[in-house]
Amino acid sequence: MTLTIGVDVGGTKVAGGVVDADGTVVTTIRRDTPADDVARTRDTIVEVAAELASAYPADAVGIGAAGWIDATRSTVLFAPNIAWRDEPLRDYVSDKVGLPVIVENDGNAAAWAEFRFGAAHDADDSMVMYTIGTGVGGAIVLGGELVRGTNGIAAELGHLGLVPGGHKCGCGRLGCIEQYASGNALVRFARAGARQEPHRAERLLGLAGGDADRINGPMVTAAARAGDAVSREAFAQIGTWLGMGLADMVQVLDPQVLVVGGGVVEAGELLMGPARASYQESLAQRGRWPVADLRVAKLGNGAGLVGAADLARRR
Repeated sequence: MTLTIGVDVGGTKVAGGVVDADGTVVTTIRRDTPADDVARTRDTIVEVAAELASAYPADAVGIGAAGWIDATRSTVLFAPNIAWRDEPLRDYVSDKVGLPVIVENDGNAAAWAEFRFGAAHDADDSMVMYTIGTGVGGAIVLGGELVRGTNGIAAELGHLGLVPGGHKCGCGRLGCIEQYASGNALVRFARAGARQEPHRAERLLGLAGGDADRINGPMVTAAARAGDAVSREAFAQIGTWLGMGLADMVQVLDPQVLVVGGGVVEAGELLMGPARASYQESLAQRGRWPVADLRVAKLGNGAGLVGAADLARRR
């Protein structure tokens, strides 16, 4: 049985695991690391990979890192949450651990795991995945392969334009889907609703101590589950915008499966109900033909590790 090592690198932790060819995680370890210490983060990855390699007969290492990875899967061009700029991570880790290494964007790695072993495991050709967290990430699989683009930075789906002249995004553009279908957007909509109609946001404002500026994502989810009208409407808004974005992907790519993952999806039908309705309404004129099945991601926080390991196996 072929084993490979997957390493998921976040802003404050490095998680590693040994994964078999069926996507089963055999064992895991985790280390904390400071995001502003490049050398320490890099060496923690080496420590994690080396410890796992010493205990299991692994053939290769896959690293999933939040950032832009070059086309050769060797260099981290830019990482927003770790102080990496043009970091030659593949060669450094390979030299220290003594195994072949590939480096992939963490969103791509997670999406690959969902395609191979998770929500889209029955698809053999194509999948588009949106990751709804603080922002909106994405990944595309076509022809059974990740679409990485000429420079390795394709599928920034959260930064597709959705609303002309809309809210300013952190990327510098106006009206990106990230500004309308993300966790940050959920909080913005909820705060605005609580200020405008406090009588319809009593549960939400109660959780925030009466201060709309203190409202956060978990509060909105809890209040929505308890029936708070403003909180439920905030979910309906981001779900509606998400459904429109998903429909656009179908018009362009016609994939077999659409997958929605990320922390906000834990709200369940509060998000996915409006998203499905908007998706279907946006594609009403395509009713004569089949369209992509819309599904929720299955593998959770472990997807990045599993996907990185599998990509290393396929190197």
